[in-house]
Amino acid sequence: MLTRRHLLCCGAAAGLFTSLAGPARAGMLNPCRSGIPETLKPLVERAFDGLDPTQLWDVHTHLLGTGDSGSGCSVNAQLSQWWHPVEMLRKRFILNAACVPADAPSVDRAYVQRLQALAADFPEGARWMLFAFDQACDAAGWPDTTHTTFHVPDAYAARIAADTPQRFAWVASIHPYRPDALQRLDAAIANGAVALKWLPSSMNIDLRDARLRPFYDRLAAARLPVIVHCGEEHAVPGAGRQELGNPLLVRAALAHGVRVVVAHCASLGTALDLDQKRPRLAPAFSLFARLMDEDWGDRLLGDISVVLQANRSADVARTLLTRQDWHPRLLHGSDYPLPGIPAAIRLPAVASAGLLDAADLPALEALREHNPLLFDLALKRLARWRDIRLSPVVFSTRRHFERPAVA
Repeated sequence: MLTRRHLLCCGAAAGLFTSLAGPARAGMLNPCRSGIPETLKPLVERAFDGLDPTQLWDVHTHLLGTGDSGSGCSVNAQLSQWWHPVEMLRKRFILNAACVPADAPSVDRAYVQRLQALAADFPEGARWMLFAFDQACDAAGWPDTTHTTFHVPDAYAARIAADTPQRFAWVASIHPYRPDALQRLDAAIANGAVALKWLPSSMNIDLRDARLRPFYDRLAAARLPVIVHCGEEHAVPGAGRQELGNPLLVRAALAHGVRVVVAHCASLGTALDLDQKRPRLAPAFSLFARLMDEDWGDRLLGDISVVLQANRSADVARTLLTRQDWHPRLLHGSDYPLPGIPAAIRLPAVASAGLLDAADLPALEALREHNPLLFDLALKRLARWRDIRLSPVVFSTRRHFERPAVA
């Protein structure tokens, strides 16, 4: 039975859909232009100045699909149900960011084709690490489809990477509670996965669970990094267990010798400071900073994807820019397709915070309309605080993930 609340929400969503379609709101959607105009090529050249494109691997790139090509991908049914208007909007913005038309014959194919086209604008050698994304699981390790926002199987990510190996590598995603988790991990390693991806709060993974110890041992032996989302998560709510995104929990993996990449440098929200006798909430980024200043050697890394988004504090970017001693352990990542959402990064606000020269805004805005991946790279190369910029080593990420071929 529809309640008054449902009707009000659906009415508001319908109004928002209508407004988005109007020319006055065109700036809220990705115009999905192609090609790089001559006028923007100087900006692109500045973005690559001092970089070796063959060492540039984007360490945080999402694959998405509905399974309409036989990929095995899926999205939660709520994202297509009009009585869940917020979820419908979430899906629309994400697909628009990836330039997947509403009438696309295949969402799977349109998503990959656009990503391939964007990659073609980069110099040879640049690559993207494509994420598989496992289902949420219950405490016994069985898939929980109700709390799975989207699913991208390992086999699909591996196949897309194999189709265009000069541009793509692939990242496995295996829920460690699964009864066959170790067998899946061995298969992923044998099939060339360059890392593993977990989003604990959405997937329901407690990094301290004793069942993970054999998994950690296998990761450490293979030197396969695990990319762990830390801090709060709102784009992929899933199981909704925000407490599992506490950055301090990655110590369990680090202590077993696992290399850990903290996604987004835990730059959003708060988490309990578990090091205190009476834990209190603290900015998740401050807990990440504590970890970075501990003696974990080269096992602790952070990816800088979305750290300039509108929902992040400007102090996060200022710290990442000025802590030059961290730069060898900071990694470039885009979190594609999010750079294709115009409202996600508000360039005037970035400039007002003193992190960007206002003179660069028009060219950056135009570049975002043509290629959000190039825009994301250029933005991070141009960002500065008191004339301190991210070192080129932040964009030399290949060395952290390339593994010798399996004999």
